[in-house]
Amino acid sequence: MTPTTATHCPYCALQCAMTLTGDAGGVTVAGRDFPTNRGGLCKKGWTSAELLSSPERILEPMLRQPDGSFAVATWDDALDLVAARLAAGRAGHGADSVGVFGGGGLTNEKAYQLGKFARLALGTSRIDYNGRFCMSSAAAAGNRAFGLDRGLPFPVEDLDDASTILILGSNVAQTMPPFIGHLAGARAAGGLIVVDPRRTATARLTENGAGSHLQPTPGSDLVLLLGLINIVITENLADLDYIDRRTVGFDELRRSVGQWWPERVQAQTGVPVRQLRDLARRLAAGDGTYILTGRGVEQHVDGTDTATAAINLSLILGLVGTSHSGYGTLTGQGNGQGGREHGQKCDQLPGYRKITDPAARAHVAGVWGVHPDSIPGAGIPAVELLASMGEPDGIRTLLVHGANVVVSAPNAERVRAGLAALDFLVVCDFFFSETAALADVVLPVTQWAEEDGTMTSLEGRVIRRRTAVAAPAGVRSELWIFQELARRLNAPSSFRTDPAEVFDELCRASAGGPADYSGLSYGLLDTGEPAYWPYPAGSTGTPRLFQERFRHADGRARIHAVRAGVTDAPAQTGGILTLITGRLLEHYQSGAQTRRVPELVLARPEARLQLHPATAAQLGVADGGWVDVTSSRGVVRCRAEVTGDIRHDTVFLPFHFPGEQSANRLTADTTDPVSGMPEFKRTTVRVRALAGGERGTHG
Repeated sequence: MTPTTATHCPYCALQCAMTLTGDAGGVTVAGRDFPTNRGGLCKKGWTSAELLSSPERILEPMLRQPDGSFAVATWDDALDLVAARLAAGRAGHGADSVGVFGGGGLTNEKAYQLGKFARLALGTSRIDYNGRFCMSSAAAAGNRAFGLDRGLPFPVEDLDDASTILILGSNVAQTMPPFIGHLAGARAAGGLIVVDPRRTATARLTENGAGSHLQPTPGSDLVLLLGLINIVITENLADLDYIDRRTVGFDELRRSVGQWWPERVQAQTGVPVRQLRDLARRLAAGDGTYILTGRGVEQHVDGTDTATAAINLSLILGLVGTSHSGYGTLTGQGNGQGGREHGQKCDQLPGYRKITDPAARAHVAGVWGVHPDSIPGAGIPAVELLASMGEPDGIRTLLVHGANVVVSAPNAERVRAGLAALDFLVVCDFFFSETAALADVVLPVTQWAEEDGTMTSLEGRVIRRRTAVAAPAGVRSELWIFQELARRLNAPSSFRTDPAEVFDELCRASAGGPADYSGLSYGLLDTGEPAYWPYPAGSTGTPRLFQERFRHADGRARIHAVRAGVTDAPAQTGGILTLITGRLLEHYQSGAQTRRVPELVLARPEARLQLHPATAAQLGVADGGWVDVTSSRGVVRCRAEVTGDIRHDTVFLPFHFPGEQSANRLTADTTDPVSGMPEFKRTTVRVRALAGGERGTHG
């Protein structure tokens, strides 16, 4: 009988359930009924099994040769070399000269073990991960408002009964298509409201009476939200009883938004006063109201404050912690939630504990069997970590797991130069990503269907990933790699290779922390019972957070007044426009996986710059014509896509492509001062049409 395995998709945080049928000779994918996807999958999910047998798969360790080429090596030789260079780097330049960069796609077990390996085997504080580019502003806002960060503090199915859903800065119809099934109730009630500078596939779901689309200027979301708060307060729409019982800080908020009257907000955002008032009244109209934020409003230097403003709006409307309404943020990466809970972040220990908290350090040290003082202190966030490469006091050796920073990081050419300046670069991957191609050592690792593990979905539900096929003979799990390197480095504690054993240790390390997994086990998860954290021992988990209290000492949420500066839009002359970046339906993250699936590449083979017809006419740009897009950091050369679905002052470029089409050649590495989030969604660029003789590549 052909084997079948129940597991989950390797891509986004919706973690759609699927069934894999077959073996190493070939695997087919079928959708599986599950609350998040109800049997549906997107193009990426349907084609995900093609990655397992890709001809571009790395099947053995690879070492860079003096001439720049790569040669196959044995695992012993490769790991001996890595361990020797790590030890030499620490001896010569200190433990913090070694950096570790993780990923939001790693299983909980690998994310946990990576943080432990960095701190105990390497002794470095210099660890962070690509979730810093994704969820950090939403996480910071959630922590300061609620005392806890879980993307959706309620099951996604709760959205089915909503009458009003406000989505700010997320194109779920393309990034996680099965999610839109949960918007049907709000659409039927005419209550789907989408805020986005583009008329995206999600914005189109509001057409024909299903809701409304607000199309503000890029980067004006904070002003928009402050204006909505102003209207709610001045029109006496706030839930004063809820505010009095469950929050602190309202008086300061009321004073702080007085300057954002509707007409001024219209002048700043371009959103008409009538739309602003209608939206505020709709949100306050009754039960079944949800506010959801995404990267579009968070990937800014004021992203934490913008997410905080969305939370403030939710709190004064009395939405959060009720049985019928709520606020949430839409996690992007497959394990973006779990990946930030168990030790990959520079300032955290397992269980979402603060690394600066003596009690947290003592607890985790007890589980690890080490003295608390042996655990390094807080490190530096991802952008700062990457910027330190090659600097006198920066990192000189870097280990990369589950990330492709040459494409995904802002100011990408500076990152590329930093990688070249390193003494030693090790990349664990299953393909020669653009980052792996620059490494000194590339270690081939298992893919999603070749390993057991757990993931935590966007709703805080811990789910099981199961082995469906055997990994190729020369490929190893990161858990095995950590163990082998730790042994060579004489690391304290133990580094297990059995995912179930690692998970049990993770659960013990998380006990008592904000993200408490201590009541979970593979045995419990294998029953199929829903498992939402916090799940302390002896409990049945927490599907809905904040029903009785928030996770501050007094049980109240913090309304944190935030302020917006008035910023002038770039002059719309000489091709000067505002660039926003984002995703396509067919591709995922840096494209390191999806650009190796023929069907997806055929559908979207290249990056195209979206711009408005009036703007295109002014610049002499034809649909399909070539353009240069230039910022102070670099140049992108690509074709144009002329569409009425974008503002005339804005252009859009997907970030999945490398080389001369890499959007992050243009973006800045300036960051949010609270979260460390880069400014991906507001870059001033100059667009120029290219003549026929200029259309050659320029690398």
